[in-house]
Amino acid sequence: MKITSRLTNIFLALAPVLLALLFTTLILVVVGASPWEAYRNILAGAFESPEKIADVVAACVPLILCGVGMSITFTAGQWNVGVEGQIILGAIFATWVARNLLWPRTPVLTTMLLAGVLGGALWGTLAGLLKVYGKVHEIFGGLGLNYVAQGLAIWLIFNPWKPADGATMSGTDPFPDPAWMPRLGHLRLAPLAVLLALVVVVVAYFLLRGTRWGLELKALGKNFRSAFLLGVPSTPRLLTAFAACGGLAGLAGAIRCSARYGRMIPEISGGQGYLSLLVALLAGYRPQWVPLIALFFAAVGVGSPRLELNMHLDSSLGGVLEASVVLAVMIVNGWRALVARRQAQQAEEELA
Repeated sequence: MKITSRLTNIFLALAPVLLALLFTTLILVVVGASPWEAYRNILAGAFESPEKIADVVAACVPLILCGVGMSITFTAGQWNVGVEGQIILGAIFATWVARNLLWPRTPVLTTMLLAGVLGGALWGTLAGLLKVYGKVHEIFGGLGLNYVAQGLAIWLIFNPWKPADGATMSGTDPFPDPAWMPRLGHLRLAPLAVLLALVVVVVAYFLLRGTRWGLELKALGKNFRSAFLLGVPSTPRLLTAFAACGGLAGLAGAIRCSARYGRMIPEISGGQGYLSLLVALLAGYRPQWVPLIALFFAAVGVGSPRLELNMHLDSSLGGVLEASVVLAVMIVNGWRALVARRQAQQAEEELA
């Protein structure tokens, strides 16, 4: 019985990937391309050299931070789609520090990262306040705040932070050297950023699994009203969940400024917030699985431009593969939930 159950769980875990590959393969066959060559090009584009591997790992960092943050709000039963704006606010706060505090590297980087966390946490808390006190659904509130944050970033870059050469589309002037996060040799990878992301995963795992705060968030996510009636301080817990998610997204924004671009650019979020939503969904809202899922998304993102170069296929096919995996996971999870409900109903009927 245990062996059968284990095999079933393994099959259900692999089924979404197999379904996504099947769907993408059918698309490739229809357009007359070789599926084998397409997948080989994606893998080669992501892992063929140390530079590419470093790019994949670097791309994982914001996905991990935001994915873990979204896992926290999902645990509390909230869809915090305002992560894009929280990334931007973190980047804005970090940029202000980089431009105004001409300190040595260690204190200025520390202050930038903390400022990024603060900016994202404030923007996340605002989304929570709109939800709790304004009765604005978190999806609509988050999307609205994303547009406000994007508008604020563009205004800052085109006005008070306008670069000396006037090329506003490339962002602000480069940060002073101490505000750049140290990279690994000539690679575009900051080891400190990777370390911070992994520490966040471990801390979030233990917070959600083994603390009163984590258990109360789970209770709110399962049944908000019942948790409230049992004495869970619902409003403070929801606000801390939004603040924690926003803080991690803000940290991602600060890292993208300091480790990747060395400046504030108009599209600093780069769609990482929306992509991290898929990461969190695929990870089942469990922080320990976020790095692995983020690695998959990062590898596809870095490797898919090879399709256009070598096979004359649009690189957006990588996005089709990513979305197909998420859709397949949701289908399989829905089927599992349906089977579980039917089994529970049958058990109740037998007892009756």
